[in-house]
Amino acid sequence: MIQRLLPFFTLIVLFVGLSLASPYFLTYTNLSSVVRQTAVINTMALGMTMIIIAGGIDLSVGAVLAFSGLLGTMAMEAGLPIPYAIAVGLLCGLFWGLTNGLLITQLKINPFIVTLGTLGIARGLTLIISNGLPVHRIPREFSFLGEGNLLGVPFVLWLLVFCAGLTHLLLEHTRLGRYAFAIGSNPEAAYYTGIPVAFHTTAVYAYSGLLCGLAGMIEASRLMTGQPTAGQGYELQVIAAVVIGGGSLRGGEGSVLGTLIGAFIMGLLSNGSDLLGISPYLQQAIIGAVIILAVAVDELRKRKLG
Repeated sequence: MIQRLLPFFTLIVLFVGLSLASPYFLTYTNLSSVVRQTAVINTMALGMTMIIIAGGIDLSVGAVLAFSGLLGTMAMEAGLPIPYAIAVGLLCGLFWGLTNGLLITQLKINPFIVTLGTLGIARGLTLIISNGLPVHRIPREFSFLGEGNLLGVPFVLWLLVFCAGLTHLLLEHTRLGRYAFAIGSNPEAAYYTGIPVAFHTTAVYAYSGLLCGLAGMIEASRLMTGQPTAGQGYELQVIAAVVIGGGSLRGGEGSVLGTLIGAFIMGLLSNGSDLLGISPYLQQAIIGAVIILAVAVDELRKRKLG
């Protein structure tokens, strides 16, 4: 119980500490900036939550984000209306998610190896298609997706709440969610009880890919450019968000609320470091250390239970 509440208490302590440490932290401008900055990681982390619950891992999320964002913005540059161009980005993410799922389930290859391979393929294709150059000629209205406000609240926060609600619904109230927990806890037992393991594993990766496609379009909207090098290192932050939020890399454990808290903890760490003048290189080291700490705590808890 204490371990489950630890991320929540950490977020509160971090929030209060930064409020006292910097007069610029507790302002509307800064807090809305934190929401916008963490929206991309949060969106991808929701998909990663389902994958980790199902006992998998996906190292290709950053590359899929770049591929989706690039093709979506290229569609806009070619004259496609903004909603259709966003749909292109979503479909690109869905394609890579399905590809990962099918390779894992049909070829029986370890998810780590498959997604490491698709990371390289997606990143390489993105650079080949773009010739290494960003896409700039984008309609100004597209910036609303990542930078606009709706009823005084950042639009991406509304999007994030919708995606979080949908993911929670899938996990807690559908067969896909129940089966994901069963597969992550014991894939062999799930198979012998009649659960279509391959189908539901593929579905989980496809859903994650779809969210990566959306994150790619949000990132492109925030930058107002399709960057072929976008998303580098994001896979570390996304996995960290899930693990810090109580997800287990052994599978069978995780929650939407925990993941959101984990992502916001990292967002506040990054924002606080910037406000206090702490080196961004040190931020990367802190994230790595936090992942090791979170996994170590999870392992110790399981040993005690065992």
